[in-house]
Amino acid sequence: MAVAGAAGLVANVFPFRDARAAPDPVLEAGPVAHGPLPVPLVLDNGSFQARAGWACSGPDPGPEPRLQFRAVCARGRGGARGGAGPQVGNALGSLEPLRWMLRSPFDRNVPVNLELQELLLDYSFQHLGVSSQGCVDHPVVLTEAVCNPLYSRQMMSELLFECYGIPKVAYGVDSLFSFYHNKPKNLTSSGLIISSGYQCTHILPILEGRLDAKNCKRINLGGSQAAGYLQRLLQLKYPGHLAAITLSRMEEILHEHSYVAEDYVEELQKWRCPDYYENNVHKMQLPFSSKLLGSTLSSEERQERRQQQLRRLQELNARRREEKLQLDQERLDRLLYVQELLEDGQMDQFHKALVELNMDSPEELQSYIQKLSSAVEQAKQKILQAEVTLEVDVVDSKPETPDLEQLEPSLEDVESINDFEPLFSEDTPEVEKPVTTVQPVFNLAAYHQLFVGTERIRAPEIIFQPSLIGEEQAGIAETLQYILDRYSKDVQDVLVQNVFLTGGNMMYPGMKGRIEKELLEMRPFQSAFKVQLASNPVLDAWYGARDWALDHLDDDEVWITRKEYEEKGGEYLKEHCASNIYVPIRLPKQASRFSDTQASGKGSGASGGSAGEQA
Repeated sequence: MAVAGAAGLVANVFPFRDARAAPDPVLEAGPVAHGPLPVPLVLDNGSFQARAGWACSGPDPGPEPRLQFRAVCARGRGGARGGAGPQVGNALGSLEPLRWMLRSPFDRNVPVNLELQELLLDYSFQHLGVSSQGCVDHPVVLTEAVCNPLYSRQMMSELLFECYGIPKVAYGVDSLFSFYHNKPKNLTSSGLIISSGYQCTHILPILEGRLDAKNCKRINLGGSQAAGYLQRLLQLKYPGHLAAITLSRMEEILHEHSYVAEDYVEELQKWRCPDYYENNVHKMQLPFSSKLLGSTLSSEERQERRQQQLRRLQELNARRREEKLQLDQERLDRLLYVQELLEDGQMDQFHKALVELNMDSPEELQSYIQKLSSAVEQAKQKILQAEVTLEVDVVDSKPETPDLEQLEPSLEDVESINDFEPLFSEDTPEVEKPVTTVQPVFNLAAYHQLFVGTERIRAPEIIFQPSLIGEEQAGIAETLQYILDRYSKDVQDVLVQNVFLTGGNMMYPGMKGRIEKELLEMRPFQSAFKVQLASNPVLDAWYGARDWALDHLDDDEVWITRKEYEEKGGEYLKEHCASNIYVPIRLPKQASRFSDTQASGKGSGASGGSAGEQA
């Protein structure tokens, strides 16, 4: 993450890149995977991004892992019924249209859905060019979460050994592998690792090169929560652009435009200054269309469209008049029929019809007939007049008079204006002046800009102040102080001499200075400490796992073989300098309960026997 400079950009305007991932090619393993010994596969199984490659130090594999892809999957509609199959990682392209379909095998940073995890492994092995038939005939180095639950490791081992048939596997913690890569010659060193990733942040004390698991602490905040917080802030600020403020764009703002303030309150005070705000605000340009509605139509086309709309309106009114006329005509015919009953002397039927019509006398009937007859006649005249007008409009759709003649007011119009407004007369010079309408200038580009000011520091601040998003947790500084207080003064002095920062959420500019400031406030006066940022906080975990695999390729004390998996269970772990601490499951012994049951049974039998003897 680097703060994007304003050089070459007008007034700090930055367009969204909206990067679309390119599908990964299916690579060929080549000679790199076929040496005298099986070449290990290194898999950094991150909750945000997965990285896979060969543990080879030669120039062939390249400086970076061969595969880097988002650890998400999406199943197409009807995938199980012959439709599109599941898509993984970079094959998805843009994530936003498929956001509602995305699924991750992780709960926080722990893999729990092994079906989706299998899809990620299939994708990795296929695109790395693993060519062995029926199995993956290579050792695997796999990263796992700090203090990974035994059940999760058991399911992962079962997947690797039973499904892929790997010969052996080694598990390690990503932040410890990063620590190993940056300090390979000082394996017995002590220190504090602050690792912040996509879902959570860990503070790990290292004593004599081994993880002190009982004093590890986790903060359930990371890059995912920062992106969600930034999205809510900007959506509240710009409710007119809710759909355009997506999580992918928020991640882009976090990666390229955010930074950590050394003093959060003091930095907020700086943003109150208008000059500071104008110089440091980043204006994120949303995509927009510069074509206005109707701007592509000529005057003749607009006139033709208006005439068509007028013609349709006239036809609709004419249809309504005809329907109303038909109803009135039917009612009039009924009333005339009742009047004929009166003229024919059929008084019983006449009075019965009057009751049905809710009328009291023949005079009321006659009055209603006259009114209805007049209304029917007027409706017929209106319909006839509308038909004549419509025919004239169709014939004279293109008037012969020029446009200038149409704009000139007629003499009758001018006289009528003078009658209604005596203040204006023929001698008033303003009457003859053409009227000019000033159209306001509307900048569409400025309307589609997001002004990212204090949000640049508010989103990364949540790992120091979780209360900003309503989380009842301690921040990094408080947690760091709590861990140090659990050690003696001498051990504290050793730990703070080697504070190591790693993880993608530690790449904000100013992060190292902020940690140094927090340590300066909590440590005794004039005490020394040292903070180091990983050379590549994102990829150093994979580099460290590769280095560790090359250094321990023949060391059977750190690899779990299939035989050991079958004998000791899937949760079994061999410890090493970059691994978790193995705490085996200790189930209560069932033998004691069984022996008690047998003893009680024997006692019952004995008592029964003695009773029988007495009987």
